[in-house]
Amino acid sequence: MTYPTGLQQLERRSGRSVAIGTARSGVVTIIPAGSSARWDIPGPVNVVQLYLPPTTLQRVAGEADIAAPGDLLERTGHPDLTASRLLLSAADMIGGSAALDTLFRHQLTDVLATHLLAAHIGSPIAVQPTIGGLAPTVLRRAIERLRSDSDADVSLAALASDAGLSRFHFCRAFKESTGLSPHAWLRQHRLEQAMNMLRDTDTSVVSIAATLGYASQNAFAAAFRKLTGETPSDWRRRTR
Repeated sequence: MTYPTGLQQLERRSGRSVAIGTARSGVVTIIPAGSSARWDIPGPVNVVQLYLPPTTLQRVAGEADIAAPGDLLERTGHPDLTASRLLLSAADMIGGSAALDTLFRHQLTDVLATHLLAAHIGSPIAVQPTIGGLAPTVLRRAIERLRSDSDADVSLAALASDAGLSRFHFCRAFKESTGLSPHAWLRQHRLEQAMNMLRDTDTSVVSIAATLGYASQNAFAAAFRKLTGETPSDWRRRTR
């Protein structure tokens, strides 16, 4: 878990052991599976939590060629700007599009699990850097999938399986080839589709939102404004 705002003391008591930390921006608290403790928090605290099953850590460890990872360490208000920013991005990036949101969650889970394995186990592990991207034919198939109208085609599992790679290695190789993560590439592609439809057709904003897979016109408008600084209607009026 991490803390978007505020400043609050945390005390975790396990038997005679007491860990004291401060809930503030840029720190994380890690509670390994099976941990049991009493928490004393004297006031309200704003928190973003993510639950990772042990099987996810085991899968990512195997895909990243990390042999027999150790147990996660308990952390209470521990400085870790990288993990904190990843967790906060989860609250900020979900935008109401099933395909985009699912792809983002899967990427986030794998990136965060990799970071935890590298920084928060008994013996820290160096994850090897990516060497080389996807072969041209594999990259072309991946982009064809991402351009598909079917949400099943753009799942991270489907993209990785079609490339003959694990999710971990596919994401790293795709970014090496394109400069963008699969989620960022798809988000940019959907934005370009939206701009073309707004500029070149009279299709209503609500119909464009539905075509691009957004749950509602409001969800589409919020996502569009986050990327462009304008609402779809304002952008259409300005560019015509």
